[in-house]
Amino acid sequence: MRIDKYMKVTRLIKRREMAKEMLDKGMITINGKVAKPASEIKEGDEVVLTTPAGKKLTFTVKAIKNYATIQEAGNLYEMKEGDE
Repeated sequence: MRIDKYMKVTRLIKRREMAKEMLDKGMITINGKVAKPASEIKEGDEVVLTTPAGKKLTFTVKAIKNYATIQEAGNLYEMKEGDE
């Protein structure tokens, strides 16, 4: 699945368009490499999202679904402890 779609499905980013903008600015990395909107994501990947305020959120992809309800979305990833 594309990273921009995954960010929307998991509700980590509200709109896919916003995810694309953040990806174009290099604010999201997958396994230490700067991601592009078309970058493919798979289970076990470590993603670091840098918010516009500079806060870094690190999470691991647990599952991939094309659609998830609000209740299911949080089960698709696992946040790392000690995020700044």
